[in-house]
Amino acid sequence: MHRRSTFVLGSLLALGLPATSALAQGEGDFLAGRTKACPNCTLERAALKRRDLAEADLAGANLTGAVLHRARLPRAKFAGANLTDANLNKTDLKNAAFARATLVRAMLYESDLSAADLTGADLSDAKLQKARLVRAKLDGANLAEAILTGARLDEASLRAAKLAAANLVEVTLRRANLEGADLNNAGLVDAVLREANLKGANLSEADLFGADLSGADLSGADLSESRLTRAILTGANLDGANLKGALMPDGSVHP
Repeated sequence: MHRRSTFVLGSLLALGLPATSALAQGEGDFLAGRTKACPNCTLERAALKRRDLAEADLAGANLTGAVLHRARLPRAKFAGANLTDANLNKTDLKNAAFARATLVRAMLYESDLSAADLTGADLSDAKLQKARLVRAKLDGANLAEAILTGARLDEASLRAAKLAAANLVEVTLRRANLEGADLNNAGLVDAVLREANLKGANLSEADLFGADLSGADLSGADLSESRLTRAILTGANLDGANLKGALMPDGSVHP
């Protein structure tokens, strides 16, 4: 079907017809289920609930407000796509490609994004409660003010990710790579960060009440004014960390 869409586009261009007509044809075929390839298509508010779109090519597509609730999208291509306000709750997105995609305010409750590539994606204010992001790539992603309560991010890569004011209550980040990440004012109450890499991370004013940081590497991290009450720091590396004004596990305030 992809070859057919390419043939249609070429035929229209040869006849001097606008490429938008070919795109419209591709959008119609996609919505009708005749193809899974619709890159750069306009699919705003498309109703795709429970659709089987495994390995679909939607790179660069406009899916603003689209409903993909419980759809199957493993290995789907969304690079550069716009999924602002899209409903992706309980969706299968394992190994999907979202590099540089826009997912502002997207709903991803209980979605499975295991091993998905979200490098440089904009997930600001996204709703990711109980989402599964094990081994996902989120390097440089924007997760500012996102809600990830109870999400699983074990062994995920979040190097230089923006997580300022994000809700990370009860998340698991075992052996996750958060080197250089911005977690200023993030809520990490009861989070599990065992053996996580937090070198040079900004955790100033972060709430780490009851967080498990056993064996975590916090060397050079900024923990100024953070709350570490009841946090577990057994075996954690705090070499060069800034703890000025931090509320420590024993209740004292670090000078």
